[in-house]
Amino acid sequence: MILHQILRLSSIFRSAVSIHLCRNIGLSAIVFNKTKELDPVQKLFLDKIREYNTKSKQSGGPIDAGPEFQKDMNESLARLQRAYGEGDLTKFPEFKFE
Repeated sequence: MILHQILRLSSIFRSAVSIHLCRNIGLSAIVFNKTKELDPVQKLFLDKIREYNTKSKQSGGPIDAGPEFQKDMNESLARLQRAYGEGDLTKFPEFKFE
């Protein structure tokens, strides 16, 4: 009887300890990843994405897109407006449910 209670308590203790260890290992991995410096390739990739983002915000559209891109874009928008009706196709539609 006493042995059965000891084994039951030890299994409860083991499960509590394993949950605690898993949480601590998970948290320490997150902290380690935040403090770790990025490798050079990741850093270069992120720098280029941020640079493209600032340039596209300044220019108001895609970067290095020539007049051919704008012509194709206007033709596509005109074709879609003919097919699906009037409206501004550059905005996300607003839905109203009643």
